[in-house]
Order: sequence, then structure tokens, then C-alpha cells
Amino acid sequence: MEKATFGAGCFWGVEEAFRKLEGVVDVAVGYTGGHTENPTYGDVCSGTTGHVEVVEVEYDPSKVSYEKLLEVFWENHDPTTPNRQGPDVGTQYRSAIFFHNPEQEAAARASKEEAQTRFKDPVVTEITSASEFYRAEEYHQRYFEKNKLARFFGL
Repeated sequence: MEKATFGAGCFWGVEEAFRKLEGVVDVAVGYTGGHTENPTYGDVCSGTTGHVEVVEVEYDPSKVSYEKLLEVFWENHDPTTPNRQGPDVGTQYRSAIFFHNPEQEAAARASKEEAQTRFKDPVVTEITSASEFYRAEEYHQRYFEKNKLARFFGL
């Protein structure tokens, strides 16, 4: 199994998009890329920790490629809006790819270049080495499965 970590706005919808893929074993939502140890959701939302809301995807590379995960990443958010996805505004919603090895870094950089050809505005997605992942509070895990009305109303 391998891991991939992506920040693409509010982690609830991003989690659901990755869970649908064959070859994805698990998806956890959490925080990474900041400077505070063990941040809470409130800490991250304050904008003072530097963290990004992310999904950490555990996947079987014999069943789904990292490149396919990158496709899902690009398809499920607007990578041209700094610190914003839809109504969600703040540094925790920035577009980011956190690579776990040199192969992921190379693939992420190549896919960003390719993605730029599809957008008029600059792609602002950060590509950086994965750092400590802090699992979000349990009520955030599988949020749409637990809260069917939230999905219905687009929350």
C-alpha cells in the first residue's frame, strides 16, 4: 500500500471523491503543512496554524495509479483560486499536493504543468514534501456517509 495526500478545499467532498475509486483502501481527513502540533479543527480554521485541510489516501498501486489519483484531485476543485474553494475561504482551503517520494513529486509537477493548459488563470497549487499528518476529529471522518442531508444540500 502507498499513501497520497491532497488539499483541495473542504475535506468532506474530497474524501468522498477518492473513496469511490477502485484500488483506494482508505481515506482519512486531517491537517498537514502547518507548524502547530496536534491542531484541532478550530485551530486550523483560525488561520494561525498554517495547516491545510487534506485527505490522506491509502491506495493499492497495483489497482490504481498515482496519476489516476492526480486526475481526481484536479477534477474535484478549482486550482486557480488561492485560499478558496467555492464558499470556503482561508489558507486551510488552499490547493496542495503533498508528495511522499520522488516519484510522486515528479508526477505531481508534470500533472500541474498539464493542468495549467486547461486553465486561463494560473494554477496556484502548492507541491511540497509530506509532513506530519494529523487526523481530524472523528465527526469529520466519512462526513457525508454520516450526514446524508449535508450532501443533499451541497454542504
